[in-house]
Amino acid sequence: MSLDVPTALLERAERGEVSDDEFVDCVRNSLPYAYEVVSRVAAELRSGTAEYADNRTPPPDEAARGQLLRAMASDSIRGGLERHFGIKIAFQNCHRVAAFPISAVGGDTYTTFISTRAQLLNQSPELRNC
Repeated sequence: MSLDVPTALLERAERGEVSDDEFVDCVRNSLPYAYEVVSRVAAELRSGTAEYADNRTPPPDEAARGQLLRAMASDSIRGGLERHFGIKIAFQNCHRVAAFPISAVGGDTYTTFISTRAQLLNQSPELRNC
């Protein structure tokens, strides 16, 4: 799944750098499901008292799953979303997106979440082909 880049934004990119706001707007329009998931966990993190917020609901269909995987697999998309929302994103399986405060990076909870042990413990047969 590729980003749907408006002609004007592509022309600006050809001339030089584009702003994070322009880039995130392109992501929001191209990958609306992925943007909504990250937006939601970021809002849950800000409004709660938990150390992190995460999405445990599988995508509604393969198109949504593709959007989420595209966003999480791209360093530039993921980084743009992290800067936009002021969070650190962690990702497990095909849909478990978590939002952490930037200050949590390197801490016990974040380190445990991104560990190989956590990845192994969060596997299940129904997620094998996602």
